Amino acid sequence: MYEGALRKAINLLKYHNVKRLSRPLSDILLRIEMPRVDAVLPVPLYKNRLRQREFNQSALLAKYLAKGIGSTLLIDSLVKMKDTKPQVGLSSNERLKNMKNAFWIQNKEVVEGKDILLIDDVSTTGATIRECSKVLKKAGAGNIHVLTLAHGMMD
Repeated sequence: MYEGALRKAINLLKYHNVKRLSRPLSDILLRIEMPRVDAVLPVPLYKNRLRQREFNQSALLAKYLAKGIGSTLLIDSLVKMKDTKPQVGLSSNERLKNMKNAFWIQNKEVVEGKDILLIDDVSTTGATIRECSKVLKKAGAGNIHVLTLAHGMMD
């Protein structure tokens, strides 16, 4: 659950630039038995958000996970094309609409036929990872496995 010490650590990483937390948080995920995958992809940020934050927390987690499981890290294949509202405070339906058509695959050949591990920090309704998965499947990806640090609750 997205609460307590885990919530605090994710918030420090995400909103307070404490990037050194990405390795211990990734280590938590590496304790889980992972499926065999061809590539690890982080959920991308929109370019303005990335410029503002200066890093993508999901990409940092994906970097350590890919290394830990001996898989390829694909940073620039899945791209966020739409500057969506933050999901916090939105209803389940609003979250789905907010993410609709927000992502695309830049180079299909890198994901085509590949089993993918999609990484995000927190999932609440699953709208973001569902939309990313839909785009990956449309591009010809094989199995898509999703791994998040925490599961949030709707307010």
